[in-house]
Amino acid sequence: MEIRAVAYDHPDATKLMAEVQLEYVRRYGSEDSTPMDPAQFAPPRGLFLVGYLDDVPVASGAWRAHDGPAPAFGPGDVELKRMYVVESARGKGFARAMLAELERTAVAAGRRRAVLETGTEQPEAIALYRSSGYTEIPGFGVYKDEPDNRCFGKNLV
Repeated sequence: MEIRAVAYDHPDATKLMAEVQLEYVRRYGSEDSTPMDPAQFAPPRGLFLVGYLDDVPVASGAWRAHDGPAPAFGPGDVELKRMYVVESARGKGFARAMLAELERTAVAAGRRRAVLETGTEQPEAIALYRSSGYTEIPGFGVYKDEPDNRCFGKNLV
């Protein structure tokens, strides 16, 4: 898989984000309503990545800088968003590769810790994050009080 940085509104990013929203509807009954400002995913304080197989977009992931408010966020944090692999490409290590590239680029941008939220209806995501060194942290975001919300963090440096 070749991973490329693209703009938040790039057609391939838009396509994959629409697919992940359908996945949320399938698993949780509704789309993710977390506020997403495209400017937050522009370098140097953010990044949107798309993974390609033979020039076909098959995976996505993004990060945006967060420096507060505590306790969810601290100086040097990034929030990971829109991790997704198309169904036909799952089970091949692409999510792990995308996660590693998100972490690498965040560190290169001077960020120190990655945080994210997922949910109990995404057990494969939870397994990926735990096996990659993420530990549960207090809830944050739009869904922090939802019983199926799970938040994770990992020190990158």
